[in-house]
Formats: sequence, structure tokens, C-alpha cells
Amino acid sequence: MSSNNGTPITLVGNLTDDPELRFTPNGVAVAKFSVAVNRRTYDAQAGEWRDAGTDFHRVSVWRSLAEHVAETLAKGTRVIVVGDLRQRSWTDEKTNEKRSAWEVDASAVGPDLAFATATVSKVAKTSGAAPGDETWESASRTRPAAPAPAGR
Repeated sequence: MSSNNGTPITLVGNLTDDPELRFTPNGVAVAKFSVAVNRRTYDAQAGEWRDAGTDFHRVSVWRSLAEHVAETLAKGTRVIVVGDLRQRSWTDEKTNEKRSAWEVDASAVGPDLAFATATVSKVAKTSGAAPGDETWESASRTRPAAPAPAGR
């Protein structure tokens, strides 16, 4: 399911907030959310599992998957995310320092049915443009209006 443009990764964890849905100037949906993954290790001496910390992962989803995630999932939902782990780099505008962050570009997201039930409804398949050069930073919270039909 992964596109091989990054390191394939599967996360199982809880949403730390509701997914935030935006639309690029060309109308492509993009949603971002964070997943908290609790790590556990086995303590052989004590014979029990112990908490070993929590990792937080930023996740992006595009097109219809973004809309479905935003409509379906909410803060606290335990999810399974499949995608590609990528490192994003930029220069901080204020300090001019180079920065980087790891993010997941998800190709599949769903509720963990060990902790919830779900009613699945298929949607009609639509063709969506690839994200291309469009970025989250230029995205708006509303879908752009459709262009007016050409005059006769």
C-alpha cells in the first residue's frame, strides 16, 4: 500500500486531536493529525510489561482519504496508519537555522477494531489530482469555488 517514496511504516496509536482538514488552492483536500504511540517493554526480572514512553507522529493524508479521515475519526480514536516516513527540512524564517522533522505521508488510515466498532460504507471512486507542488501552508479550510462555465 505504501508508495516506496519513503521508509514504509505502520503506526498503531491514538489521535491526539481531531484531524484538521484544509483544501489547496486547486481544491485538493489535505488533512493533518498527530498519533501518539505508547511504547512498552517487557521487564524479564519483574515478569511484566512496563510503559517505556510515548512517541508522537505527525501524519498527512490527501484527497478523498483526507476527507474520510476528517469525517470519521476524532481525538482519542485508536487508529492504524500505513504510509511512508519522510524527513522534511526547511530554514527557520526567524533564526535562519536549518530545521527538520519526521512526518508520515499516509496511504491508509482506519480505526483499530480491537478498541471500537465501525460501520463501513463504500463511496464512489473519484479521480483526484496528485498533490504535486501544493503544500499544507497554502491550503485553506474551505474548498475553493468551482470555476464559472466559459461564455458562449
